[in-house]
Amino acid sequence: MSEPTAEKRERFEKTALPFLSAVHSAARRLTRNTEDARELAQETFLRAFRAFESFRPGTNCKAWLLTILYSIFVNRYHKAKRTPRTVPLDELEERLAAAPEPAESGGRPPAWSDAEVEAAFGRLPEGFQAIVLLVDVEELTYEEAAVALSVPVGTVRSRLFRARKLLAAALEDHARRAGYLGRPRDHR
Repeated sequence: MSEPTAEKRERFEKTALPFLSAVHSAARRLTRNTEDARELAQETFLRAFRAFESFRPGTNCKAWLLTILYSIFVNRYHKAKRTPRTVPLDELEERLAAAPEPAESGGRPPAWSDAEVEAAFGRLPEGFQAIVLLVDVEELTYEEAAVALSVPVGTVRSRLFRARKLLAAALEDHARRAGYLGRPRDHR
């Protein structure tokens, strides 16, 4: 027997709506557009409400909502509106091999502005952006991120390692170009 709509709405509002800001923030990072983010967040909550009977009380509602969000993003935005930026595996491996180790700076990393971090994040390949967003920004566990992305936990770990290395290299490159760091080490 289906629960009455008013009761369902009340449970949904208490359980899911506290994560509205987190869902919108994740949507904004994925779409990089305020209007698209609003639309994506709205669609996420609409689908979540429709499927609320499938949510198991006591589980991580934020992870459930972000799974729905990412699924919609992939199906609607990623495939319909954008051609994914792909990087051939050979090129990725070359970039990873050539990425310098983080520079020595007296034990303290440079302070990065939000704009610098966002720019470096935006240069990551799409799959790496998603994993950094889910694990490092939204603080999902590896297992929750694996469910959200429909990949094995080992894939989450390896992508996250590679994404963090590429992100660090991009930030170091930016610092070097801005004159904060010295010349890159010779990797020959």
